[in-house]
Amino acid sequence: MKIEKEKADFYILWDIIKSLRSEKGCPWDKKQTPQTLKKYLIEETYEVLEAIDRENPEEIREELGDLLFLLLFIIYLYEEKKLFTLKDLLYLTSQKMIRRHPHVFGEEVVKDAEEVINKWQKIKEKEGKESSVLGNIPKSLPALQRAFRLGERAGRVGFDWEKGEEVLDKIKEEIEEIKRSLKDLSKEKLKEEIGDLLFSIANFSRKLDINPEEALKLALNKFENRFKLLEKEVEKRRLSFQKLSLKELDQIWEEIKESYESNNY
Repeated sequence: MKIEKEKADFYILWDIIKSLRSEKGCPWDKKQTPQTLKKYLIEETYEVLEAIDRENPEEIREELGDLLFLLLFIIYLYEEKKLFTLKDLLYLTSQKMIRRHPHVFGEEVVKDAEEVINKWQKIKEKEGKESSVLGNIPKSLPALQRAFRLGERAGRVGFDWEKGEEVLDKIKEEIEEIKRSLKDLSKEKLKEEIGDLLFSIANFSRKLDINPEEALKLALNKFENRFKLLEKEVEKRRLSFQKLSLKELDQIWEEIKESYESNNY
């Protein structure tokens, strides 16, 4: 099967999926269901996010292509079952986007992005999609990202701190609470208190216009890179982790930080 670049369009992928699912198609693809493809959908989404972080256009293009293909594949499986069609999905999504942007496709006027968000919320309420300002933020989201979004939604109706500094007081309060009750509380209660602390930190991050999920990811990448350098340095000095004290390891760690800080390790 040969495809000319000039003739490539959205529906070529659709025809490829049809072939994969046909009687003479691919045994693996013919076995798939929306349930079996969920894990790949999550993986592909994260691969897109990582490609965007690396800002490599070729990599972004490839990963977006993989994600688009997977989305179409799942849509095709529902069409096979005659539950809805691709045309249904495209039509209803187009209608929804037009309806939710009356300032673009209608006569309404908005002054800024914040007003757009407020109007969007009211439109969704009229549609009966949301009974709460918190909406339906997926519980399967990474917890820090969900904390960020919940705080953001609550803030739309004024249930929020005015400044980031005010959240710092809350963080200090949560830490002191944990300190005071460290020996007395059960593991379950401590888990709850630590959760409160993390939620406060997520809100502090949000008030500074920083996504806590991205901030933590940055910290984890930095730790991973530095720890690998620590391993190499220990090996280079012909030492072993088992024989080094924490103080000695920490000294090497600080040397690595100082040496490689300028290189963003």
